Amino acid sequence: MHDIANAAANFINLDTANIIYLFLVGFVGGLVSGFIGSGGAFVLTPAMMSMGVPGLVAVASNMCHKFPKALIGALKRAKYGQVDVKLGIVLGISAEAGVLYGAHIQEGIKKSFGEAGSNLYVSTAFVIILAIVGGFVLLDAWKTYKSGNSNAEEKVTKLAKWVQSINIPGTMVYFKSINAKVSVLFTIPLGFATGMLAATIAVGGFVGVPSMIYVLGAPSLMASATELVIAFVMGLGGSFKYALSGLVDIRLAMIILAGSLFGIQLGAIGTTYVKPFMIKVVMGSIMVTVLFSRALMVPVYMSQLGLITEIAADTTKMLKSVSYGIMIFALAMGAFIVLKAMWQGRREQRLAAQEALGHSKV
Repeated sequence: MHDIANAAANFINLDTANIIYLFLVGFVGGLVSGFIGSGGAFVLTPAMMSMGVPGLVAVASNMCHKFPKALIGALKRAKYGQVDVKLGIVLGISAEAGVLYGAHIQEGIKKSFGEAGSNLYVSTAFVIILAIVGGFVLLDAWKTYKSGNSNAEEKVTKLAKWVQSINIPGTMVYFKSINAKVSVLFTIPLGFATGMLAATIAVGGFVGVPSMIYVLGAPSLMASATELVIAFVMGLGGSFKYALSGLVDIRLAMIILAGSLFGIQLGAIGTTYVKPFMIKVVMGSIMVTVLFSRALMVPVYMSQLGLITEIAADTTKMLKSVSYGIMIFALAMGAFIVLKAMWQGRREQRLAAQEALGHSKV
């Protein structure tokens, strides 16, 4: 009961400006989520932390808003035939185990090192994961673009071909997105890592989407859509676990969800108009920008824990302001890239349809 009272004391006051900010954050998060299928949480958790929400409350509230949004996004994209339900459920089951274990670690850090320790853990995890995954995804998108085959079929990686070639009797399952049988001994660690990361920073898609593309050999569109099924399963279990500890701020979750439900519809529609490599460009660009926003706050939390020399109050205030500004830029950039890609894709589709109509008349 004492822990719940402490957690409640961490909930921030919501004024009109904060409510509008959260709604817009939710909208952009939903837009990105529907477009790249990673839940958009790599935008949402840092955005909440930038306005003063404790890291653990931001992660828990994010997970709470995620599962209904992920369900809507998955149903929407299933209409376009982009969801591999079986793969989503198989990965989702082991991801749930990862979520429960990760939440246990998070709560342990909060108890041992307080809010600053939890914030440092979440922010450091963000910086490391964003740097690795964002850099890799951008490099891959750049290679695809440079090769001039942005319209071409995606190639299955050597690693994925090797994984598909391994036959372990009694563990093989056929997945339509891969059009091959894969051993569940490969999917279990991938799912667990996805869930573990989701409980740590509320972003399982960082592991889920790239692992489906590069390790299992699923196409980008199907991987990003199938991740929404995994996000639903993880979000349901994770929210319940965090809610029992009184760490879910339902106000934040509901405001963000309201904005997300508008954004995710647009984002999901956008995937039908763009080239697969563009999804990677959007994902990588936002990741790298958000990375800088969180990295600026790492010294602040380290100073609060006494790990480095104390930072002056004015410097702390400036770092918080710059971090918040970069976060706003990342949100605006994400919305701009997705909407521009949608508009261009739709225009190209219309022109192609007009040309086809013209040829048929001749």
